Amino acid sequence: MPMVGDELNEATRYRMQQRSEMLTKEMAQMLQELQQQVKEQKITEQNYLTWSGLLSAASWNWKFWVTAGFLLLLIVGLSCCFSKRSPKSNDLLKGFFPELGSAMGVGSAFDCWSPQEDEPVHRLLVRLKPPRGHTFCLEPGTVANKSRIRVELECTCTAQPRVRPMLCFLHSSKEQLRKKQKPSLLHTLCTGSYLDVQKTARWFQDLVRENKAIVRMLRVRYFLLTVLPSRRSCKVEIKHISGKTILIEMIFGVQLGDSDIFMSSEAREDIFSPSTMWTLSCARAEGKFLWLMLDQTPDYSLLSCLQVCTRVLAGTGFSSYTLKTVVMHLLTTTPLTAWCRTHFLLRLGDIMRYLCRCLEEKRLNHFFFGNEKIPKEIVLPPALERAEPFNLFQHLAQDPAAHEQAMREFQELQHRLTTQLFF
Repeated sequence: MPMVGDELNEATRYRMQQRSEMLTKEMAQMLQELQQQVKEQKITEQNYLTWSGLLSAASWNWKFWVTAGFLLLLIVGLSCCFSKRSPKSNDLLKGFFPELGSAMGVGSAFDCWSPQEDEPVHRLLVRLKPPRGHTFCLEPGTVANKSRIRVELECTCTAQPRVRPMLCFLHSSKEQLRKKQKPSLLHTLCTGSYLDVQKTARWFQDLVRENKAIVRMLRVRYFLLTVLPSRRSCKVEIKHISGKTILIEMIFGVQLGDSDIFMSSEAREDIFSPSTMWTLSCARAEGKFLWLMLDQTPDYSLLSCLQVCTRVLAGTGFSSYTLKTVVMHLLTTTPLTAWCRTHFLLRLGDIMRYLCRCLEEKRLNHFFFGNEKIPKEIVLPPALERAEPFNLFQHLAQDPAAHEQAMREFQELQHRLTTQLFF
């Protein structure tokens, strides 16, 4: 007996197929043109340090366009697979699984201020939306760096059918559901009532492996795609016939309401996280904030400050996220007109002094927790607006040895910066 919703209007399916083929051809043509332009484009080191150079480096870097092309093909391909729901399609594409929303770059490489060689892995945050008849809920009253996402069923008895009819999980008999409908998300990608990161990662990895359109498209352009082992994300290696490779890691995110904040599957490798635990991600809010500030500064010396500091961070215990947090705090306390080329060295000094004071006090507040200086353009969940400040340097307050090490590394950081600027 066929499952409810496995059939699709033939005309609609034909239009979807035509649209998919058109987008694939357009992407193939764009990739071919871009590859030719990459060969002709020459970027000097001097230009690279300017704003135009930064844009050129991002625009003409082959990794950038492979990432963009792969992502577009992936989203288009998977979306079409989800839409078709053909009875002959793979079981991975049937049933009730998360829907794919928009994706965004995560990490300083996508902010155009980190040297490309410092970003061995390009990270993308892929938004997950609940399938029909389901809803995602954060645990009530939770405002923390980590939380679980509860999956709840909702009534669909009165909902207007969009593409295909479905039985209501709440008000249909178990016998009807068993015979005529695929299992709910609770029975596929959840542990108990909570969305499981590892199960979601395996499901997504299988989707990428099964997407023959992407594999075929990349092979035509002399690229080979390999899905790498990963417990909490989907890592792929794209290798060109020339031997060049790019690593792309797709992490998954659940948006908190209509805000710019997500719960993501990303987690530190050195800290164990249960498979139902998701991590707070402010990547979208951070990106919006920095570009909002750039629009209000006289020139692009802000990017130069970030790039210079990022270069000297290499090999120290300080992350680029620590640097970004320091700069974001300074942007709300220093007049934006002062972030200009003539005051470049002064702003670098401000960054180092602020970081030094935070180290001495063993406290660096998370930028988005209970910060009243957040611009209105950045949408935060109410609970985050009311939250108490969260100390990113809490580990330094708890571990004297770690604090001493951090102070020594700061001295080295100052020496590197002075050497790079004046010698």
